[in-house]
Amino acid sequence: MLTRDSAIRLTEAAASLSVSAMTVRRDLEEMENEGLLRRVRGGAVSVIGPRPFAERRAVRLRAKEAIAQKALPFVPRFGSIAMDASTTVGTLGAAIGPRSGLIVATNSYQTFAAVKGFPGVNAILVGGEPDETTDSLVGPIATRGAQSLRYTKFFCSASAIDNTYGTSEVSLREAEVKRAFSGVSKDLVLCIDSSKLQEQSIAAGFSLAEVTVLITELDPADSRLDEFRGSLEIR
Repeated sequence: MLTRDSAIRLTEAAASLSVSAMTVRRDLEEMENEGLLRRVRGGAVSVIGPRPFAERRAVRLRAKEAIAQKALPFVPRFGSIAMDASTTVGTLGAAIGPRSGLIVATNSYQTFAAVKGFPGVNAILVGGEPDETTDSLVGPIATRGAQSLRYTKFFCSASAIDNTYGTSEVSLREAEVKRAFSGVSKDLVLCIDSSKLQEQSIAAGFSLAEVTVLITELDPADSRLDEFRGSLEIR
């Protein structure tokens, strides 16, 4: 359940497993002691940390696909955009299809490989040092490469977001590349699934004021998004 959904709700897990809530609570306590999860009110969530692309891609795949479909209308036919190394944005990249002269810059080889075969798309891999824990390209070369173009939109995700501090990332080097992309982009389109709402990770990312559009798999009227209303556009 934790691998699939990145979260466990105490009552739902007890009902699904036909055991008492106390049994689930004891198991969650033991798993937290082993560093496998973090307990929160009503259940537990995954420990936020760097994971390889393939492993991250399989987590909450349906949510990522729903987000990609919502984000697709924001991808222009031509011009230039940037995409981060997240699997959520990678799902969007794999769905953009033919364009009419669109430059797509990214620090993810997987996203680069997904978009470069589409007619009318010029894919650019910014280079840099490979981060083996996330399969992304980071470091000063990646940062300079990200800043070498100007983009109409930067599509990115985040490890976590809350309404006080904004987004956060699993590492400072990931955050630096994202900030480099955003600094030369007109709009920042944040694609993030609901399991990351009202959470915090390690490295500071973007304030809510810097985000143009927030896209989740939720209905825009969902109460879980109430804390973000008024700060940005929600889709």
